[in-house]
Amino acid sequence: MVSKVYFMHARAMSLETSLAAKAVWLFEQGGLENCIDKGDSVAVKLHMGEYYNTSYLRPVLVRVIVDKIKALGGKPFVTDTTTLPYHEYVNRVTAKDYLYTAGMNGFSPQTMGCPIVIADGSIGTDDIRIDLPEGFILQEQYIAREIAEADALIALTHFKGHPIATIGGSIKNIGVGGASKRGKYNLHLGGHPTYGLQNSTFRPKLCKGLKCKKAIYCKNACPEGAITITEDTIEWNSLLCLGCTCHMLKTLSCGVFMIPDGYFEVTSAAIADSALACMKTKDKGKVGFINFAIDITPWCDCVPWADVPMIPNLGVCASLDPVAIDAMCVDMATEIAAIPNSQADEYGVGKAGDEKFQIGSSLMGISTEIQLKIGEKVGLGTRRYEKITIEPGDPEHFKPREVPLGEYMREFYKTDHPYPKGGFKRRKKVDLSLLQ
Repeated sequence: MVSKVYFMHARAMSLETSLAAKAVWLFEQGGLENCIDKGDSVAVKLHMGEYYNTSYLRPVLVRVIVDKIKALGGKPFVTDTTTLPYHEYVNRVTAKDYLYTAGMNGFSPQTMGCPIVIADGSIGTDDIRIDLPEGFILQEQYIAREIAEADALIALTHFKGHPIATIGGSIKNIGVGGASKRGKYNLHLGGHPTYGLQNSTFRPKLCKGLKCKKAIYCKNACPEGAITITEDTIEWNSLLCLGCTCHMLKTLSCGVFMIPDGYFEVTSAAIADSALACMKTKDKGKVGFINFAIDITPWCDCVPWADVPMIPNLGVCASLDPVAIDAMCVDMATEIAAIPNSQADEYGVGKAGDEKFQIGSSLMGISTEIQLKIGEKVGLGTRRYEKITIEPGDPEHFKPREVPLGEYMREFYKTDHPYPKGGFKRRKKVDLSLLQ
């Protein structure tokens, strides 16, 4: 089985080649229109960016898809879910926090032309349990209720690297982003008897206690109260640890906690399982994917910063298969040379032909292939794809108004023209040699 992935290059020199126009054109040419029936409730799933992150998808790229869905008779809502408290400065842990951050990043009902819904409720417990007997590791998953109950799902994804999952593509967008906070604890293996973070090797002798410059972060990190910072060291009650990842991310550099063997690999596999659970909430043919392979940073939009992109912008892709679309993006990223002085270049994987994300993005050098391989294994999709390059559409298809511009402005100019009746006061000639 081979899945079709439709593609348009990132370069733009006209209205019809802008990224926004390409998104609309690929939505149409790639068959995503067929996911929408008149009257459908349509979840437009994306990451609206963390507080102070600057690499998330621009709001206009979302708005044009929202408008297209409305033109088809669908009832779209822009959506994402609350996150785990994994970093001191994240501001999407509750629906209220997320809506504040989304507004700061340019996402509002006014800019989107539709409601913005945090799909798993106020703190992340509004969800639907999905049986997952075919899962590689997960046998159940919890999908955010508003996403699960929508008639159709369109996933708009900023393709980039990720510190835990290695890549952040369509699989992660619905696998992590479609899960409730409860589901995120599950896919991050919270409480798992073998791979759960409560099984971390604890080395308190490496901790400087309150003398450490980062002590305040560790002191305030754990929502379960499992961590205590003393004058000279750290105390940890592993029985209280539920796997929110806060202690892992804060102490990787100092070595106080050693993560259980297999944690990162199995978490990547669990993301694919979770994506399948999200897909199971929809009838066949009711989910479509668009990957924007632009601003391809080493880490995700989940962190409150954005590094220099690792590679030049690649383009926009559309498919009905999340595995195929991510596989093609990985292949395209491998084929191109990295941007000089980017993290991929700095880490020695900057040449054309180098796989960028395993070394340039993953905290622990985890394989880029895990999500793709497990996604294929559990029936989420296939890594085999046919790349179909699409030519731009007619510019008239994307015009902002029906009335031609000259005719449109002529009526305004009849009563209030900006050009003064006597013309402007200017020198008749200037010395052009001074402008050489």
